[in-house]
Amino acid sequence: MKKIAYILAISAAASGLQACGSGSATANNMSDSTAMSTDSMHMHTDSMSMDSMVMDSMTMQSSAMDTTFVNTAAIAGMAEVQMSELAQQHASHAKVKEFANMMVTDHSRANAELKQIAGSKNLMLPEKLDKAHMDKLTMLKSKKGAEFDKAYVMAMVEGHEKTVALMEQGSMSLKDADLKKFATKTTPVVKSHLEAIKKIKSEMK
Repeated sequence: MKKIAYILAISAAASGLQACGSGSATANNMSDSTAMSTDSMHMHTDSMSMDSMVMDSMTMQSSAMDTTFVNTAAIAGMAEVQMSELAQQHASHAKVKEFANMMVTDHSRANAELKQIAGSKNLMLPEKLDKAHMDKLTMLKSKKGAEFDKAYVMAMVEGHEKTVALMEQGSMSLKDADLKKFATKTTPVVKSHLEAIKKIKSEMK
């Protein structure tokens, strides 16, 4: 009887050890699974963070592009109007004066539209010309008669070539829908101005 009891005791102890081992393995497996799940969550979070950084970078680039377009277009528009108002007073060539009248009308309208769009997006427009355009305006003020006509025509050709390039680029690259629409709509108008002033230039002696 003692032998039987002894054997049963050993069997029970062995079963207990086996159960403990199984429990330990299960705990280890659960720990590994939890660690893998945590790592997966971290990887997903890192991926989302990277995506967010990329989106923020794209948004900043778009915003910078829109701001640059607005500032450049606004200064160019102001310059066209101010130079053309000067031409209305000092031009001696009839077609130059006629062109200047068209510039004041068309660019004043475009400037007002751009100002409205910029205001709706909290974009500040420059209130005065930059140095390059101010220097050109000052130069025109020093000219008289045919000399003025020639200088004004050259300024209009150069200015409109740059503005055409700006509007074409804006119509393709701007992300803001309203600014892109403005650039697309303004492109053919500025192109027609450029063609008109080039024709005047070719007719002048």
